[in-house]
Amino acid sequence: MTDSDVWKTRLLALRAETLQSLHIAKDASAPVALDQTLVGRLSRMDALQQQEMALATKRRRQALIQQIDQALVRLDAGDFGFCIKCDEAIAEARLVFNPVVLTCVSCAD
Repeated sequence: MTDSDVWKTRLLALRAETLQSLHIAKDASAPVALDQTLVGRLSRMDALQQQEMALATKRRRQALIQQIDQALVRLDAGDFGFCIKCDEAIAEARLVFNPVVLTCVSCAD
């Protein structure tokens, strides 16, 4: 198995895990009931806050899926693992920590 195959497997696994998390959490971002006779004002405020946090998490997961898709395109093009600013190789430890990273440590500063 080549390095490219290993990274592709990792990226696809991360994508599947993120999609599953999105699917599981879809009910958390559902609209909050406005009927205060069923839910008290403070409980409703808490529910609205939880809904906003769930929506923010959903947006981050959707962005991660896009980043994974872009990393897969770079992998197919042979550009995966290279900094988009200086074109130097990104340290493998950095890629293991975050496989969708676009820059090396030097350019990230």
